[in-house]
Amino acid sequence: METKAWNSNEKSSPAPETPGGRADLKARLREEARRLGFDLFGVAPPETPPHYRHYLAWLERGFHAGMAWMAHERARTARKDPRVLLPSCRSIVVLGVRYWAPEALSPPQEERHLYGRVASYAWGRDYHRVLKKRLRKWVRFLEEVAGRKVEHRIYVDTGPLLERDLAQEAGLGWQGKNTCLIHPRKGSYFFLAEVLLDLPLDPDPPFPTDHCGSCTRCIEACPTGCILPDERMVDANRCISYLTIEHRGSIPEDLRPLMGNWVFGCDVCQMVCPWNRRFAAPEGDPDFAPRPGQAFPDLLQALQLDEDAFRRRFLGTPVLRAKREGFLRNVAVALGNSRDPRAVPALVRALRQDPSPLVREHAAWALGRIGTEEAHRALAEALAEEAHEQVQRAIRRALKGFGRMGE
Repeated sequence: METKAWNSNEKSSPAPETPGGRADLKARLREEARRLGFDLFGVAPPETPPHYRHYLAWLERGFHAGMAWMAHERARTARKDPRVLLPSCRSIVVLGVRYWAPEALSPPQEERHLYGRVASYAWGRDYHRVLKKRLRKWVRFLEEVAGRKVEHRIYVDTGPLLERDLAQEAGLGWQGKNTCLIHPRKGSYFFLAEVLLDLPLDPDPPFPTDHCGSCTRCIEACPTGCILPDERMVDANRCISYLTIEHRGSIPEDLRPLMGNWVFGCDVCQMVCPWNRRFAAPEGDPDFAPRPGQAFPDLLQALQLDEDAFRRRFLGTPVLRAKREGFLRNVAVALGNSRDPRAVPALVRALRQDPSPLVREHAAWALGRIGTEEAHRALAEALAEEAHEQVQRAIRRALKGFGRMGE
């Protein structure tokens, strides 16, 4: 696409900061965003988002779980006033890119219950890198047509912004009861990104209405009951996405059976949403197309990954965020939930040999959940050798589930 720099000496073209110039500039920016692969484009004013008090209430109730950075004073201040991040900010561009819907792929038919599930947004390349690269190109285009350097800040799910609130203010959709942004014709499978600019652009009208109505399918379908009825809040302490990605310690035992075979993230609340079932196309942006084996990883193979193999296996994908011990912890839980005796040898090997006490602890739980004689024998033998107190407790609890206590 050819571009032409704005020139103050060209009387035939309005300056970008006049009303006519802003409208023309915005149209060109929207078209360039579309050319770069963005499906959604809108402009919000740099003002306090309408749900800021809602965010404070969420923090007050401790629903941010272990994500302490969400509650830092600077984070609170920046979410209230985006100008904290860019004092010269005069407009915020909000963009969205579709990722692939979970329905685009079916689980493997052979030994299906020994495969895990990864949330569909993490099937392909790491969206942080992909979208930031596109946004830098978009900003260069903006500076060329504006004829000057533009102060800006780029955020892709990494900055202290209430991005879904900003997206609603930019007219891109509404926040559903599961807190996801829902576009009325495209559903909710979107990555969001924001660019704060020192350039004035005419804001889009906020999305006017909430179309969730009386529907409660996401609330009813959530495996752990983390979506609070009528409050547009998610309790991260119970959310499978939080537990499998951000949470670094032991997963609460009462929640483990509810996690099924999810090993990184969870799509359930979006999969049942009528707006996705009616309008979301299965295929998303090609950069986020599923890598082989990424959507439904083989759990037995995954449990054998050492640090180097884990990094090679998931290099360039969001799964790296869980880190090796967090991911294998999740894999052990999924194998326990399979109740499949074929998982016992792999779990025994993890219990006896894995360097991470966290992985060993969850392998012990999984063996207790499977409950075969082989699993019981392995737990009893491991207890005699295990030196880590937390793993010892896990083994004892697992043995107790067999109706007898191992000492």
